Amino acid sequence: MTPTTAPPRTTATDRASAPPRRRSRTFGSATPARTALRYLLLLAVLLLVIGPFLWQLSTSLKSADEDVYTATPHFLPESPTLANYTKVADTIPVWTYAANSLVVAAIAILGNVVGCTLAGYALAKLRFRGARLVFGLFLATLILPGEATIVSQYVTVRSLGLADSLVGVALPGALAMLNVLLMRTAFAAVPPELDQAALVDGANVWQRLWHVGLPNVRGMLSVIVIFTFIGAWDDFLWPLIVLNDPQKYTLTVGLQYLNGTFSANPRLIAAGTMIAFLPIVLVFAVCQRFFFKGVEEGAVKG
Repeated sequence: MTPTTAPPRTTATDRASAPPRRRSRTFGSATPARTALRYLLLLAVLLLVIGPFLWQLSTSLKSADEDVYTATPHFLPESPTLANYTKVADTIPVWTYAANSLVVAAIAILGNVVGCTLAGYALAKLRFRGARLVFGLFLATLILPGEATIVSQYVTVRSLGLADSLVGVALPGALAMLNVLLMRTAFAAVPPELDQAALVDGANVWQRLWHVGLPNVRGMLSVIVIFTFIGAWDDFLWPLIVLNDPQKYTLTVGLQYLNGTFSANPRLIAAGTMIAFLPIVLVFAVCQRFFFKGVEEGAVKG
């Protein structure tokens, strides 16, 4: 056997005289120029999203002495005032309209939380004949735009005797097909071993849904609550078609009275917009906390 020679040892002098190695850039690394470009794009998107809201807020705080139609408008109000908000309440019954919108949103949220949970769990965890057909019908309904079915919805609501009522306004949005698919996806992500373990322990379908399924999908339920509330609160076309009594108008429909036929005060319109926007911020702030909490509590621990 020929003796093997050990590789030469690299001394500190050799390392110092060796040419410096170029650091290879990974996929996630970025140069300072790219980082600056990213922040500029984020700033531009932020201005596009937050800019109109800040402008409406500034307009709602401007007094009657300030000219909002000037060629060089001022972003900050010269003498901020809350008088525009009190004028909104004097011009229209804003609190009545807000209560009507809350009733519609509550019915829509209750219907989506209960109905979409049951339908999503059935499609994800139960085996029955025609499950694929039902799932395909749910997907098919997402293709149709809302304007294509609005006439049939109105005929159905009127035939049920729910026209010119808040229940008739909330009924079409009480079960959204997209929310059913979201709940199906959330339940399908739950490991089947948990259902099998509960089944071995003698749990029925309702017990598996309550003790195994729901603790793992509370985050998705929070998302459904947020988007259902926003959709029901901001809806304008459907309440305008169904409702005839001005006392039953929702807030988005009632705000049109702030825009007069011969004159319009942009300060009042901006103040009414801020009043309509405030509940959305509150609901999102509350449900966002429960969303992250639900995701953490619903995680499967090994």
